[in-house]
Amino acid sequence: MNQEKPIILFDGVCNFCNASVDFVVARDPKGYFRLGALQSDEAKPYLEEYGIDAGDLSSMVLIENGRIFRQSSAALRIAKHLSGLWPLLYLFIIVPPFIRNVVYNLIANHRYQWFGKSDTCRVPTDDLRERFLN
Repeated sequence: MNQEKPIILFDGVCNFCNASVDFVVARDPKGYFRLGALQSDEAKPYLEEYGIDAGDLSSMVLIENGRIFRQSSAALRIAKHLSGLWPLLYLFIIVPPFIRNVVYNLIANHRYQWFGKSDTCRVPTDDLRERFLN
């Protein structure tokens, strides 16, 4: 497993999650992050290594420097590395997670209802394939 770069694992059938991946890719021109669907075979070794339940799709997962981050902590750490003014969002890290995660969980719990879901996981295009787990 190659963990040179931080890895974002996301719900591959969630339309909101896929739009979020597009958002990150557009603001990560240097390719700081690698990406993978939680449901993919490529993600399984990481899920096992970090003791993450493969059936738990309730949160994206960020694996960075040998640590896992979930929910709003993952989102804020991701924003910290994006281009533009997005790193300013990292200031919200001072807000206790139990408060931050209320908003995260509200969206996560309704994401299929509000944004829909696909029948299959996202397949990266040729130009993005190098950004995804192999």
